[in-house]
Amino acid sequence: MNTLLSIEKRNAVLLKMAVLLEQERQAIMAINKTDLEAYNGDDISMFDRLKVDDSKVDEMIKSVTHLASQEDPVGVERFSFNHDNGMQVYNKTASFGTVLIIYESRPDVTVEAAGIAFKSGNKIVLKGGKESLRSNLKIVELWHQALKEESASTDWVEYLQFNRTETQAFLEKPTQKVDLIVPRGGERLIAFVKEHATCPVIISGRGNNFVYVHREADVDMALDIIINGKSKISACNAVDKVLIDKKLPNKDAFIKNLISKLKDSNIAILGDEATCKFDKIDPFESDDIWYEEFLDYKIVVGEIASNADTIAKINKYSGGHSSVIVTSNEAEAKLFMENVDTAAVYHNASTRFTDGGQLGLGGELAISTDKLHQRGPIGLQHLVTNKWYVHGNGQIR
Repeated sequence: MNTLLSIEKRNAVLLKMAVLLEQERQAIMAINKTDLEAYNGDDISMFDRLKVDDSKVDEMIKSVTHLASQEDPVGVERFSFNHDNGMQVYNKTASFGTVLIIYESRPDVTVEAAGIAFKSGNKIVLKGGKESLRSNLKIVELWHQALKEESASTDWVEYLQFNRTETQAFLEKPTQKVDLIVPRGGERLIAFVKEHATCPVIISGRGNNFVYVHREADVDMALDIIINGKSKISACNAVDKVLIDKKLPNKDAFIKNLISKLKDSNIAILGDEATCKFDKIDPFESDDIWYEEFLDYKIVVGEIASNADTIAKINKYSGGHSSVIVTSNEAEAKLFMENVDTAAVYHNASTRFTDGGQLGLGGELAISTDKLHQRGPIGLQHLVTNKWYVHGNGQIR
C-alpha cells in the first residue's frame, strides 16, 4: 500500500512534471506525430482529440502548475461534533485510494486527469486507447521521472497496456485494488466500462446539448451562442440541438440567418416538419435523432410551442450535460433553469463553458452526468471521499 504523500511532495512532483513537459515538448510532439500517422480511422473528432501541438502542451503545463498552487483537497474538515460523553468527532475528506482512468485518443488526459487524481492523494492507473499509445507512454515516462526525482515511488502512476479482452478481464476481476473508475470517451466506451466494472464508476456522460431560443430572445445573441456552441465539434459541451419558439418574432428571417451562418462553418442541418421547408435544411428520418450526440459537423433545428414543451423535450432526449435558454424574460429563464434536468443550465451563455477551468475549478477529471456523487465538471475538490475521525479517552457505549 502506498502511504499518502505529503502535500509538499505531491506539489513538487506536479511542478517537476511542468518542467519535464517543457523540456520534452518537441519529443512529445514528434512521438504524437507517429500516432497521428498511424491512425487510420475516419472519426474526425477522435483525430482532433489525438493531436498534440504546442497549445496542447501549453495546456498540460498550465494544468499541472495550477494544480500545484491549489489547496490540498485531502483532510479538509467538513463537520465536527462534541459528543456528550466527551468524544471529539470530525468528518474529513479522504482520498479514494486507487483511481483507474480509461480513456480514448487524448494524450492530455495522461497529464490533466492523472494530475487531478494524483493531487487528491490517489494512486493512478491509466488505460489509454491504442491510437495514442506512443504519446501516452512517453508522458507516463515523464511522470515516473518526476516521481523518482522527488524520491517518490513510481507506483503512484501506472499504465496498463491492455487490449479489449484484457481490459474486460481486469474490470471484472482486478488484479489490484481499484476504488474508483473514470471512463473518458464515447458512449461505447462508457457502456463497456459500466457493464463490466465491479467497483464504482463515474459516468462522464455524453453531450447532446440543447439551445432554446425563447420568443423574447435577443436574436443576435442567440446566433452567437449557437455558432459558438458548434465551434469545437469534438467537445462534449458542443451544441447538437436548437429549439426555436414558434412565436419568435421574424422567426423565418432568424432561421435563414442561422442557416447561412451554420453553412459558413460547413455544418449540415437537419430539421423537423416545420423547419425542413427551408432551403438547405434536410428532413431527418426518425425522432431517435433527438437522442443522438453527433461529435460531427451536424445540427438539428426544430420548432417548439412553449418553454414547458422545451423542458419536457430536453428532459426526455438530452444526455443530461448542458442546456441553454436565450431570453430576456427572467421568470421564463428561472422556470427553465430550475426544471431542466442537466448538469449545467445556462441563461444567455454558451454551453462551451461547461468545463472545469471555465467554471472556476482549475481543471476537471471528467464531466459527470450522473447524480452521485458529483454532477458536472469534477474538479480536485470533488475527487475525494470522506472519513470519520473520533478521538476518545476510553468511552464505551
